[in-house]
Amino acid sequence: MSCVSFSTANRVPRSAETHPLTWRLRDDGEPVWLDEYQARDGYSAARKALTTQSPDEIVQQVKDAGLKGRGGAGFPTGVKWGLMPKDESLNLRYLLCNADEMEPNTYKDRLLMEQLPHLLIEGMLISARALKAYRGYIFLRGEYVDAARTLRRAVEEARAAGLIGRNILGSGFDFELFVHTGAGRYICGEETALINSLEGRRANPRSKPPFPAAVGVWGKPTCVNNVETLCNVPAIIGNGVDWYKALARPGSEDMGTKLMGFSGKVKNPGLWELPFGISARELFEEYAGGMRDGYRLKTWQPGGAGTGFLLPGHLDTPLYAAGVAKVGTRMGTGLAMAVDETVNMVGLLRNMEEFFSRESCGFCTPCRDGLPWSVKLLRALERGEGQPGDIEILEQLCDFLGPGKTFCAHAPGAVEPLASAIKYFRPEFEAGIARLEAVGV
Repeated sequence: MSCVSFSTANRVPRSAETHPLTWRLRDDGEPVWLDEYQARDGYSAARKALTTQSPDEIVQQVKDAGLKGRGGAGFPTGVKWGLMPKDESLNLRYLLCNADEMEPNTYKDRLLMEQLPHLLIEGMLISARALKAYRGYIFLRGEYVDAARTLRRAVEEARAAGLIGRNILGSGFDFELFVHTGAGRYICGEETALINSLEGRRANPRSKPPFPAAVGVWGKPTCVNNVETLCNVPAIIGNGVDWYKALARPGSEDMGTKLMGFSGKVKNPGLWELPFGISARELFEEYAGGMRDGYRLKTWQPGGAGTGFLLPGHLDTPLYAAGVAKVGTRMGTGLAMAVDETVNMVGLLRNMEEFFSRESCGFCTPCRDGLPWSVKLLRALERGEGQPGDIEILEQLCDFLGPGKTFCAHAPGAVEPLASAIKYFRPEFEAGIARLEAVGV
């Protein structure tokens, strides 16, 4: 049984009409294999797409549905697909599934891969048809051993059933799919670093342009999509654009549903499929159950370690990209973390920045040198050995490593939580200097 928690306590029963990603989940947490998946309408959307729709029609339907990437960047999926070359002679093109889920406090893709592997395969099959891609790879985080085992079995099931291979469903479309496990580097979540790693190279991001849609894996047109993104595709094709857009709460600028969660010292930590536009307060109080007895909420992150901290007063924020941006951070992966009042923010940020510093590819100077420098300063502050001016240096580093100033988005994501922590909890950082001054040093 998977150890990923998908809580259903006191919740409205999941259905295909309201929970397109999770309605097929088994209560025992075991994988849904091919026979059960097909018995529950599995691969019907793929049959529709491959036998009744053209690639351009599939792309347009996904674009009209407003599906955006679920890996954290939130780029419109249909627009991304539309960047692939139209030249039919370029028949060597690839679809890559980014399953390198290494963002701390993020485990949503793991649930889908371990328990609904055929949903991902069906999503990739339809997407490959839209992109005219003849081969796909699931680039999987190496530590996800159970997910790799489950996916490989599901791929073999699909191949034996004629759902992978040549002339799929009599459509004339050929598609091969492979599971590739990486060596375990956070930077592989960046699509061009993932491509380099798949080719057997060092996992450094590439200069863009050219973009992967023009020059990707092995120099061929390539599209990279996240696991959860691809898993949305069958429901869009099967149920239509209007249905999909209506799943979100009124006022949300993002369409459909999202796997969201809460971890930390909450009463009911877990993962739920919820409509975009739900408030963080509803997620925190109604689903996660609020803080455990004896603990109070101090701060929270809305979507993984690379998003900025927010205060309890921000809990009324609607959870969609533009809604979260209004309070100064990002939706990210949608899996929130609650921090209680017993946690010192300097120690928490030191731990985070150590991770980001270690996972830097070291290609560009701001990231290679700036992140270790932030770790050094935070360690000193945590020990009470900080020097006057250290906090100001940390703020300068947050600026120097910000968006548009580094080769990829690794460093900007790394310093976003640091900048917000200093903004909201500066006295805790100042205390690391005050103790030093108190002894007359």
